[in-house]
Amino acid sequence: MPDPSRPLRKLGFLTIGQFDPAHPAAGHESTLQVIELGERLGFDSVWLRHRHLQFGISSPIAIMAAASQRTSRIELGTAVTPMGWENPLRLAEDLATVDLLAGGRINPGLSVGEPMHYDTVKHDLYPDSAELEDFSYARVDRLARLIAGEPVREFSGKQGFVEEFSNRVEPHSSGLRDRLWYGAASRKSAIWAGANGFNLLSSSVVFPETNQEPAFAQIQQSQIRAYREAAATSAHSHGPARVSQGLVVIPTDSASVKQREKYQRYVDERTPRTRAPQGPKGMLFAPDLIGTSDQIAEQLYAHAGFQEVDEVAFALPFSFAHEDYIQILTDIATTLGPALGWTRA
Repeated sequence: MPDPSRPLRKLGFLTIGQFDPAHPAAGHESTLQVIELGERLGFDSVWLRHRHLQFGISSPIAIMAAASQRTSRIELGTAVTPMGWENPLRLAEDLATVDLLAGGRINPGLSVGEPMHYDTVKHDLYPDSAELEDFSYARVDRLARLIAGEPVREFSGKQGFVEEFSNRVEPHSSGLRDRLWYGAASRKSAIWAGANGFNLLSSSVVFPETNQEPAFAQIQQSQIRAYREAAATSAHSHGPARVSQGLVVIPTDSASVKQREKYQRYVDERTPRTRAPQGPKGMLFAPDLIGTSDQIAEQLYAHAGFQEVDEVAFALPFSFAHEDYIQILTDIATTLGPALGWTRA
């Protein structure tokens, strides 16, 4: 167990956003209000889940752009944007634009791999190249190089009397490359992220190595340590290697009786999946942490993964009401955060 006097340096939270398909505007407004509340409570960052063809945030870049005009300090990130859905060149333009609007507060979190349920969308997503698309690490590496300002082409300069062209992605946002994160759930991905100059997002899901004991916290700890070893010797370092942990925490300090009962039902329904590896890859889920802030802090200090980090992005539960998120965020910022040594900005 780490020394509890070692303070948590950065406190963030992660939201999926949600909306009624018949009235989607209200859900998006709720998400923006939650972000505004996070800033008022002193959170260092807010992270948006990225969901396609679901009733959640399908365009976090648009949400971040809107939030950038309603906040002034809180950092805005994605956790994570699946690169299989994205054109790296166009995404680089959008991220740089929003980063400039936000005054350099954007933290893009990324992942690679074939899009979920690819067979159901590939002919609409990539009608002419579905079988040729590269969903490897090369896709996110290309985005990183474009954001860093590497040339896209040789052609640049003025054409005619008005048009002027650049050979790199415009606008260029200096410093954005240093704030790219990779969402890794395996040792292989963690090492790749460290070796290639990305910060590390470690969440509530991990994939164990072959013959590795299926103990979530210890596996997460080993992945973080492997990441740091790779980052320490990387020729692609863009500054200190940062690691953020994203477990689901539900503090109940100020919750009503009805809220506590609802929260407990939610946790009870999700707990069985944490007791054994899931699927052909043996995926492991971390248990949700519920209780008073003191109880949750005690569990975190005993968590091998938490012992490796000094910043977090606690995940908000799915499908709760707006007022529930207000209560949970308020308890995290005013009670749980201080119990972990965090002080508000």
